[in-house]
Amino acid sequence: MKTLLKFLISSIMLSVFSHSITAQSNSSILQELSEIAIIDEMVMMPMRDGVRLCTNIYRPKTEEKVPIIFSRTPYNFNSWGDGKQRTRTAERAYEAVKRGYAYVVQNERGRYFSEGEWDILGVPLTDGYDAFSWMKDQSWSNGKIGTYGCSSTAEWQMAVAALDHPSLACMVPQGYGAGVGRVGDYYEQGNWYRGGAHQLLFTAWLYGVEHDKFKPRIPAGASQDDLKRISRFYDLAPENPSVDMSDALAHLPISDIIKNVNGKEEIFNDIIKRKPNDPAWYEGGLYHDNMKHTTPSFWFTSWYDVSISPNLALFNHVRNSEDKTIADNQYLVIAPTLHCAYKRATKNTIVGERSVGDARLNYDEQIYSWFDLWLKGKANDFKEKTPRVQYYTMGSNEWQSAEQWPPAAAKMKTYYLHSEGEANTLFGNGSLELEMPRAVEPVDKFTYDPMIPVKSYGGNVCCTGNAVKGGSFDQQQMETRNDILVYTSDVLEEGTEISGFIESTLYVGSDAKDTDFTIKLIDVYPDGSAYNLDETIQRARYREGYDKEVFMQDGEVYKLEMTPMSTSNYFEKGHRIRIEISSSNFPRFARNLNTGGNNYDESDGVVAHNIIYHNKSYPSQIRLPIVSK
Repeated sequence: MKTLLKFLISSIMLSVFSHSITAQSNSSILQELSEIAIIDEMVMMPMRDGVRLCTNIYRPKTEEKVPIIFSRTPYNFNSWGDGKQRTRTAERAYEAVKRGYAYVVQNERGRYFSEGEWDILGVPLTDGYDAFSWMKDQSWSNGKIGTYGCSSTAEWQMAVAALDHPSLACMVPQGYGAGVGRVGDYYEQGNWYRGGAHQLLFTAWLYGVEHDKFKPRIPAGASQDDLKRISRFYDLAPENPSVDMSDALAHLPISDIIKNVNGKEEIFNDIIKRKPNDPAWYEGGLYHDNMKHTTPSFWFTSWYDVSISPNLALFNHVRNSEDKTIADNQYLVIAPTLHCAYKRATKNTIVGERSVGDARLNYDEQIYSWFDLWLKGKANDFKEKTPRVQYYTMGSNEWQSAEQWPPAAAKMKTYYLHSEGEANTLFGNGSLELEMPRAVEPVDKFTYDPMIPVKSYGGNVCCTGNAVKGGSFDQQQMETRNDILVYTSDVLEEGTEISGFIESTLYVGSDAKDTDFTIKLIDVYPDGSAYNLDETIQRARYREGYDKEVFMQDGEVYKLEMTPMSTSNYFEKGHRIRIEISSSNFPRFARNLNTGGNNYDESDGVVAHNIIYHNKSYPSQIRLPIVSK
């Protein structure tokens, strides 16, 4: 008993000492913030069902009513102590307050000190609506609210905006792909799918973000003073044991991955069973293109984010509104960075291992000019000064502007796949040509063994731990695999800019009931370096739509319209354009086990012998948006 008591006392003293050290390291920004702000921590904001959401409020020391910048998040924002998230909260609050705004940050229900049970995207949607109503009624509020945040702090914004609260004056959603359900031809359902294939990022993310089911619970009705005091000692932010995700994501069946690493399974177990058009996707916090969107929005995306194409499609969807006022109040930035890494751009920005030059942009100046316009009613020059679309072109390494996306000057040019039947590997005879294929050309064949998948190497990824490193990497070594078909253009005689959506049509066959086909767009340098730009995948069973499954038969030819890719890249004179085709890109995408079964609950795969056809009757092709200047 004495030994246990000594251990507990030592643990408490160590915890207090640790908090003391970390608090000192974060004290500078908090001290600066306290000098200009009225700080009200651990405010328990009531929702319509009585659940209270933990909220921190930072507002200027003024008698004037002020507008509100609101961030709602599943992440820890407790500013006591140290750590990137906590420092970031204080820094963002300081930036807002010094510019005359109240900064309000709130945890979704069930997260940290917020009451209730958590579900992905902070449902119910009424929580967001109720928060707007509470904030606009505060004595210090001018009644105008703008939402702001990246990733999980942005993804809830679109669906809540569809509720059309009168106080929501504008939005700044950044890296918001996991909040997009269905938009046009994209049925990603919040990044769970691409072309009907399961993306594994949320498997890894849920393991890291969900708290253990045995986590401590704050007693119902705890007072604000009690919560402030408790937060100084325990911020309800435990960490799950570190896991090698490159190994964990290889576990089969997929449905047991989180169980296999002793993670919290409930949400994952429900969602992993959903098909791409399951009715449940339309009942939660996702935004779909049949929902209204009337809010002025300043959208931020990036070329190496996990869902760049549906993000751009959503911008276009809102821009195509019949209401000119709505359409004219949408602006877009496309940066050459990874997920939410806008401000990490430097004078020499490296994304993966490719330099894309000086990609810096005056983000804060533009964002606060936007907020000033909509929340303060300032007659500033945001609309005159800010291009409708600001996009970064890699290769030429420059910011460009356009009135629409893709740029009006982009015209689609079709490149056809050719070979003499040996497009396998970098050393094969696959080519991309402007000429249509001959009436008869040999097919290209490769074997796809789901137990030996093509490994993800760079790409447009997020949140997979150490399993996939995102960005642009030289693909030459990968292209020595016999299960990768390589098609390369002739050397370009002049520089060529590709900016827009990249479309591709493949004519395929297989001896398996179901399989996947992948495609990757690549910039090949004169020295042979081959840098990936974007990639996509299509599960064959969904080739006729995501509301049905149609399986393949051996000997038949099937047309696949691949989910469009996106980029802006300048291929310099002397470079070549390349695509790779295979049947796996793992672990970015779950392996298709080729059985025609559920896939998520299976452990044994079937080897597929897959075929790409390219002849006059079956002209497999890629359509590139070429910008002429």
